[in-house]
Amino acid sequence: MRNWIVGGSIAAAGAFAVTSWWGVRRLREQHSRSAVGEPAQSPPPGPQQVAVVLNPIKARAAEAEMLIEAACRGAGWPKPMVFETLVDDPGHSMARQALEAGADVVIPCGGDGTVRVVAEALAGTDVALGLVPLGTGNLLARNLDLDVSNLSQCVHTALFGRQRRIDTARMELKNRVTGETSEHTFLVIAGMGMDAEILSDTNEDLKRAVGWIAYTEAGIRHMPGRRRKRVEISLNDGEFQTRRVRSVLFANCGKLPGGVDFIPEAYVDDGVLDIVVMSPRTLIGWIAMYLKVTFQHNRPVPAMSFYGAQNVRIRSAEPVETQADGDPTGPATDIRVEVNPLSLLARVAH
Repeated sequence: MRNWIVGGSIAAAGAFAVTSWWGVRRLREQHSRSAVGEPAQSPPPGPQQVAVVLNPIKARAAEAEMLIEAACRGAGWPKPMVFETLVDDPGHSMARQALEAGADVVIPCGGDGTVRVVAEALAGTDVALGLVPLGTGNLLARNLDLDVSNLSQCVHTALFGRQRRIDTARMELKNRVTGETSEHTFLVIAGMGMDAEILSDTNEDLKRAVGWIAYTEAGIRHMPGRRRKRVEISLNDGEFQTRRVRSVLFANCGKLPGGVDFIPEAYVDDGVLDIVVMSPRTLIGWIAMYLKVTFQHNRPVPAMSFYGAQNVRIRSAEPVETQADGDPTGPATDIRVEVNPLSLLARVAH
């Protein structure tokens, strides 16, 4: 049974890869920029103190550290400070230590979780975030038009690139059943419902074998079934409206792996959250959503609604799963998401 699932998943992933190739071409045509605000500026001249928050279990972690040290040495800068993440601390204390040590730029070398944790510490400061993506999704790097397959180029951009301010977003969660509360900064897309369930249920063996395409297999398994129970949604502190949904996504920007431009209107510095409410009931609804995302046509799809807001609140009678930039964040009954405009200084290629 397991082999059948994996085999079917790989076949589905192959079909998805074909449309993803088309999507990559379309991305290059339609999105030569990832921002709407002020152009990027050069960083202050002179030597910089670099701090690296390194996830040591990533396959190319040692190579990334070596490249950063060599580049700093070649530029005549101080030796970079390196802080390794731990199983029980994905970077929170390391990012704080980097700030306290006077870093001019902090470079997370890891996956989206490491990037998110470091960005949370840097938001609201004048310390720049450099990106050396070593993960599966590398979502923010893709949305800043970095070549995630070129490690040397990413190191060069993180150290010597231009910089501009981008938005961050914050998700506050409360579970009325357990009494638990939590807060999470995210940079690309958070969500509740089926998307979070998929992330929690992705086959780790398949993920190691084929990377981000493994999420397709979990998605196929979660497609059947009825829509989720009723939730109440409020935009910009307005009145709550009742909807029956499978997922609600909160997007700061909209590019995903595989060349998928999920929300073309979502830019990383426009001060707006793009809210996507998905409520397919049948296979036809799923197909309609897939075609809209793949071919970016302007015709409305009943199963997929788009809204823009500075904040959004969601209430549910029962806890629903949530996620932030691909990391599961637990079940919640009350969700509040708010954008923080231009709160993070990021290094970019152009």
